[in-house]
Amino acid sequence: MRPKLLLTALAASALLAACGSSSGKSNTSTTSGSAEGSGSSAAVKPASNAQLKQTILVTPQGMTLYHLSGETSSKFICTSSCVAVWHPLTASSSTKPSGVASLTVVKRPEGGEQLAYKGMPLYTFAEDKAAGEVKGQGFKDVGTWMAVAVSSSAAQSSSSMSSGSSSSGGSEGGVAY
Repeated sequence: MRPKLLLTALAASALLAACGSSSGKSNTSTTSGSAEGSGSSAAVKPASNAQLKQTILVTPQGMTLYHLSGETSSKFICTSSCVAVWHPLTASSSTKPSGVASLTVVKRPEGGEQLAYKGMPLYTFAEDKAAGEVKGQGFKDVGTWMAVAVSSSAAQSSSSMSSGSSSSGGSEGGVAY
């Protein structure tokens, strides 16, 4: 089994090496990881994760949401081929984020829109196949990928926010790095 795991890790590393592009120009579409449903509200919810022993943000399907260190709503690192492995949680400007306070919709360099938590763009990881998996936790390439942890007060909030607002990025407020 070890050779298979090593090959998977090497393949992912090779693909993720392209994540370093911060040119802001990309022809890659970000259709994976959509937060939009049939309505105009995108839900993100907190969930307790036994492996990490913390409350993290997940999609309505229970898939772990990640953030890349160094990336903010105005500085995107994961562009181009990076989005093949790290799927942006896409949204639209008419989407009203709900489920957790501090959710906003941010514009990606290639023109798409993505949900962000406290200014940090949110992604799912292609290697996470089932709800609650955190295979991307601590993955390092052009930064470190971390599951987005929330404080207990943020987890208890279920306010809806206007998609036109934006918040400054940062690691304070219960986000684990």
